[in-house]
Amino acid sequence: MAVEFRLTLAGDLPLEHVADLVAADTAEKPRPSGTNPRLFSARLYDTRGYALTVSSGSQGYFDAEGDDGARWEWEPETYADIDFSMRADDLVDKGIPNMMKAVARVLAARQEDAALVQNGNWLLLTRTAGELRRHRPTWWSHYGIDDLITP
Repeated sequence: MAVEFRLTLAGDLPLEHVADLVAADTAEKPRPSGTNPRLFSARLYDTRGYALTVSSGSQGYFDAEGDDGARWEWEPETYADIDFSMRADDLVDKGIPNMMKAVARVLAARQEDAALVQNGNWLLLTRTAGELRRHRPTWWSHYGIDDLITP
């Protein structure tokens, strides 16, 4: 069973630049996937504990359960998605710590509004108008990543 995480950035971003940011080194950079110039991918299960997909879209609609069951919704005109797909047995040791380092790199380099959602259901992080907010505090402490991204 896979666990999916999606970091979405608002705006019409150059996907090659986003692919550069998400990679820990050049050998891990997601590459164009087939003939679709709007889709980059990399299988990094052995080294990072996940597979990556970087894509873009328009007329987006995203929703998730926020803190205390509150519904969060967002409709960016254009956006870039970074999808992390992890095997359940890689979550703790490799997947989540490496993913959060990649998310931190992207957020540090880009200033767009952003959201991190787990399995399309649970809101973990938002950045709106420059304000970074972590959601679900027990999730962050459970994985020992409290210090990787701080508001």
